[in-house]
Amino acid sequence: MSVPGDLVITSDVAGEFSRMVVSAFRNRPQETFSLALTGSHDARSCYERLATEAGAVIDWWKVDVYWADERCIPHDHDDSNYRMAREALLDRVGAAHATHLMRCAEGPDPYQLRLGDLDAMDLIHLGMGPDGHVAGLFPGSEAMTTDPGRLVAMSEDPSGASPYRHMTMTLGALARARQVVITVTGADRASAMASIASGVGLPAALVSAPFVTWLVDPDAAAGLS
Repeated sequence: MSVPGDLVITSDVAGEFSRMVVSAFRNRPQETFSLALTGSHDARSCYERLATEAGAVIDWWKVDVYWADERCIPHDHDDSNYRMAREALLDRVGAAHATHLMRCAEGPDPYQLRLGDLDAMDLIHLGMGPDGHVAGLFPGSEAMTTDPGRLVAMSEDPSGASPYRHMTMTLGALARARQVVITVTGADRASAMASIASGVGLPAALVSAPFVTWLVDPDAAAGLS
């Protein structure tokens, strides 16, 4: 049994995440560093830890911040991925070089063009849901079957577990990243992790990039041998 990428089982997922972002920043191939954030249930702790441990280590004026997905709700809504990231990270480090919000009202094309201008995203953070989804890529959603050249799409959860429409990076966009870090925490993720390790093609299992690292806590890894 194995996951498609490097597996790190750790009781300190947020700390490992922070260290990986710092390492990627230090080894960036150009002056600016592109970082895509997400809205998973463990993202807040990861971003708070990053702000605490790396706030003074990373030169945030060299960081361009993107989002892997966003819920189609106002950016000041309690469930907004942007609001969470702003409170947990951006407000704590002062400012970044640029923040590129996903705006559902504009549709996916402006963000598509923005991502298309990048040679590659330096690091994309994803969390995994209990159903194996990442970003707004839900099992059976329309965003899972987009044209390979489509980098950004609109998406809904066919199961109805997520009540919001999403704008999301596609698998094609994730594949263009230099590094993808997937954080997985909690016993309710163990079944999906075991399925992925057994070869089931859940969305998270289809993430492909030059470097994909899974940071998984012991509860979520309980079904792995």
